[in-house]
Amino acid sequence: MKYLITGGAGFIGSHLSDALISRGDSVVVLDNLSTGDSKNLSGVKSSLNLEVVSGSILDSALVENLVARVDSVLHLAAAVGVFNIVNSPLKSLETNIRGTEIVLSACDKYQKPFLLTSSSEIYGKNTNVPLNEESDRIVGSPLKARWSYSEAKAIDESLAFSYYSEKNLPVRLVRLFNTVGPRQIGRYGMVVPRFVSAALAGEPLSVYGDGNQSRAFCHIDDVIEALLAVVDSPKAIGQVFNVGNNFEISIMDLARKVIAVTKSNSEIEMKSYEEAYASGFEDLERRVPDISKIKAELGWAPKRDLTQIIEDIGLYLKNS
Repeated sequence: MKYLITGGAGFIGSHLSDALISRGDSVVVLDNLSTGDSKNLSGVKSSLNLEVVSGSILDSALVENLVARVDSVLHLAAAVGVFNIVNSPLKSLETNIRGTEIVLSACDKYQKPFLLTSSSEIYGKNTNVPLNEESDRIVGSPLKARWSYSEAKAIDESLAFSYYSEKNLPVRLVRLFNTVGPRQIGRYGMVVPRFVSAALAGEPLSVYGDGNQSRAFCHIDDVIEALLAVVDSPKAIGQVFNVGNNFEISIMDLARKVIAVTKSNSEIEMKSYEEAYASGFEDLERRVPDISKIKAELGWAPKRDLTQIIEDIGLYLKNS
């Protein structure tokens, strides 16, 4: 198979590129390198099965040309990271909505299967965890930039599902919960690499708010295995799957665990949300997935725990 991966030089996209190439598939990567990095593809850059195209998903002519040349499209390109979304909401909305519309239109024109990587952000402030695929969306005011990403990804899902239901386009959707591991960049707001980087440097770990907000973190290798299971299964067409780990931990306990695993002398410092984000920023109290559907239908479940996540990120940062 020959796959087009939009955002293929990013954190998740590059790992997916590695996995597909390692099993014998060919990959065309489209990335504008705004948050991705060509170094992420260094492990496969010499492969004859990799083609890297520098460009934007907003370039409809380029997207059409690439879609026409592949067997299937894996759409990962998006504006990502809380810092990016809050600081550049207009650019984020254009990329996440218009970009997906362009890619879907090209897939429809050439009848190429389409996978959308959506996000747990679509659930918004719903704290009735664990969240399943039918859980309600509860989001804040549309005038708050914090929720623009949630709205955009929900629209992406609606667009994709409409192409499936109205035009019979083979569409698959996954909602990724907190995905972490080597190659992830902490400066965009990703908490685990930010904590690990600070711990290795002996610097304070900044915990925002009261630290009681909780998350569930999934190793990138587990997520890639889930994505491949979805891509390869005909049963996944027209369906959406949560992908994540259902082990919940508070951000304060996460900071303590990072310090313990890295054997760091770092301290924990408390900061208000206003010190990191714009005034009026709303965080999420809890975010934990129900992964029973993907386990039952595709046989996938995460294998790697939080200790391994921290160790793998630490090893990557030490060698970078």
